[in-house]
Amino acid sequence: MNYGVKTAFILVGVAFGSLVGIAMITHFQFPPVQSVQRGFRGVGIQQELNPKDVQTYLAANKVPQSLPQLPASGAKAGAVYKNVQVLQDLSVGQFTRLMVSITQWVAPTQGCAYCHNTNNMAEDSVYTKIVARKMIQMTQNINVNWTAHVQETGVTCYTCHRGNPVPNYIWFNDPGPAHPGGMAEVDTGKNHPAPAINNSSLPYDPFTPYLQNDHPIRVQAERALPGTDRHSIKETDWTYALMIHFSQSLGVNCTYCHNSRAWSDWEQSSPQRVTAWHGIRMVRDVNNTYLMSLQGVFPPVRLGTAGDVAKVGCGTCHQGVYKPLYGVSMAKDFPELRRDTALQKTASQ
Repeated sequence: MNYGVKTAFILVGVAFGSLVGIAMITHFQFPPVQSVQRGFRGVGIQQELNPKDVQTYLAANKVPQSLPQLPASGAKAGAVYKNVQVLQDLSVGQFTRLMVSITQWVAPTQGCAYCHNTNNMAEDSVYTKIVARKMIQMTQNINVNWTAHVQETGVTCYTCHRGNPVPNYIWFNDPGPAHPGGMAEVDTGKNHPAPAINNSSLPYDPFTPYLQNDHPIRVQAERALPGTDRHSIKETDWTYALMIHFSQSLGVNCTYCHNSRAWSDWEQSSPQRVTAWHGIRMVRDVNNTYLMSLQGVFPPVRLGTAGDVAKVGCGTCHQGVYKPLYGVSMAKDFPELRRDTALQKTASQ
């Protein structure tokens, strides 16, 4: 090998080493990192926390001050205003307070005009008004029928929106990149790094099978006998991709729910695994009952590349922390969002 070729190899090696070093420095978690034991000693159920990250998330999860509650007495909104389909029995004061709060939570810049024709507030000509009506019903349903997941903390519009008309961390059905055909036609969704799965090589869309469809989440057989495991490696990849989504969404590692010496054993898992089990089913309910029912309401600009509506995942509410807004309950100040809506699901749109 001549001198010029050797020099070229050396320069390439130095450049590559520099890039790797820069990548490590920019992604490395500098100490101190705190360890918090969350289970019996010796079972590895612990969480690693960086105090700098905690401060960042605390700043991003400040809860806005709620407007003072108003009395239920007086004229009802349904009698005073036209076309009130969900909140008819609130007093005018309660109704107005909730409308002002929703504006602050969802569209603080756009104001009332984001959902209403301000020349005729009663009409449904603005599609976002139809969506907002459905979202109020959805919020009520979560607070009443999904307490196994949200407990008494509950949710409000702010839990997901955080002052944005469209919440962060939503997802669409992802058809993936185009394939040239032949042997490259099917890749099971792998090796296309996506932020939702921490840019790993795992399948980029674990949401459609598990958070829209009711696909079984399982990676191993329940009996150690040949022929008892009917689940594929592809399903295992999907499951791990979903678990990465959970980890990113809540800012935790696997042992927040699982005991790493017996992943599948519920008796050795933490109580949070049960909460997560209900959460998966709650998200499916939200996506299928409420969001996908709005398929014909959203304009094309608000649809995904496959023509589907935006759907929610765990990150939509949690946004990087183990409890949305670190467990502060805004719903306690809004009892009108914690009512049974079984009869209201069929309200006309």
